[in-house]
Amino acid sequence: MLNDFWQEILTVWRVGILNTTLGDIFIAIGVFLSFLLVRRIFSRFFCYVCHRLGRQSETDVYDRILEAIKRPLEFTFVIIGLYISGQVVELSPALNAIFGQIIRSLIAFTIFWSIFRMLDPLSLLLNRSSMIFGNESMHETIKSFFIKIAKFVVVCSGIAAVFQEWGFNVAAVLGSLGLVGMAVALGAQDIIKNLFAGLTIFLDHIFEKGNWIKTPDVEGTVEEIGFRGTKIRQFDKALVTIPNSKLANEALINYSRMTNRRIYWMIGVEYRSTTQQIQNILRAITTYVHECGDYETDPELTKTLIFLDSFGSSSIDIMLYCFTKTTVWGEWLEAKERLAYKIKEIVEAEKASFAFPSQSIYVESLPLGQPEAFPLHRPDQTAKVKDLGKEGNS
Repeated sequence: MLNDFWQEILTVWRVGILNTTLGDIFIAIGVFLSFLLVRRIFSRFFCYVCHRLGRQSETDVYDRILEAIKRPLEFTFVIIGLYISGQVVELSPALNAIFGQIIRSLIAFTIFWSIFRMLDPLSLLLNRSSMIFGNESMHETIKSFFIKIAKFVVVCSGIAAVFQEWGFNVAAVLGSLGLVGMAVALGAQDIIKNLFAGLTIFLDHIFEKGNWIKTPDVEGTVEEIGFRGTKIRQFDKALVTIPNSKLANEALINYSRMTNRRIYWMIGVEYRSTTQQIQNILRAITTYVHECGDYETDPELTKTLIFLDSFGSSSIDIMLYCFTKTTVWGEWLEAKERLAYKIKEIVEAEKASFAFPSQSIYVESLPLGQPEAFPLHRPDQTAKVKDLGKEGNS
């Protein structure tokens, strides 16, 4: 009886699953688990060797690429283990064909996955190439935009490669997508319009991430330029999203592109100021602006104008028109404050005064005649005083 039972066990062992012996199945599982255990060790060893070889690199691009392909490399060991495990067992022709399609699909997935992950570290090379052509750094928003496009192309190519392994006619699918795309384009005109407007913003360098811009509707700092719209953080910390087509077709001020910041004041002094005092004030302000170092006074770059401008309704107006060297708002405010203190000091040193709006009214005649005199004493008291005066005289 035990012998017959043992024969039954051997029969099950030989038959196994799908005409594959259990021994082959267990061997295949053991091979697959071995590759799972080895994959991390080998990937770390491979990355360590590559890191030692690339130590002389001046940038960290090499290390970032290795970090990017680390996980796809580990997954490659999973595919190798799965492939060798499939070679251990004897599969039927139908199963062997399906197994081959799975392996090729995983290989295509791993290749395009690696390319997708390497796009970000490879984008750092664009900065180096831009420095070769004379620019200090690559336009950050343009770089991120093209990286997004490249990732989209890689994803679509990977999907097409996997579908092709399973017998799909990719060319026919793309042809049908062209007809569908025409129908979709008619209903997505705004999206397409915003996409091309975004390309216009990138190529014409209208603004970039971090710029301070002002439109008829919003003013703030650009946080992100996307395919459809641009996100702007207002100074009250509210986030506004504006379609790219609107930004590309309306007047826009980019304050971050200023070469200098302007100060334009009208300084009013009193009419009682003498000609010599005004001339001394103009001379002292001009000397300070040209010598303090806060202002750009090169006539080829900016205009510095300090003149007696006009006779106002209540003051003699001095025009001050100059530009600071800095464009930073805080530094500009500090320079303007120092200038205000200096002007006040100059005017006070000349014994002059600042004028303020005032009006003088001259009355030639009153419409109702002369007013009655206001009595200082009551009538009875006045009479008594007169009587006392007569008595005293007598």
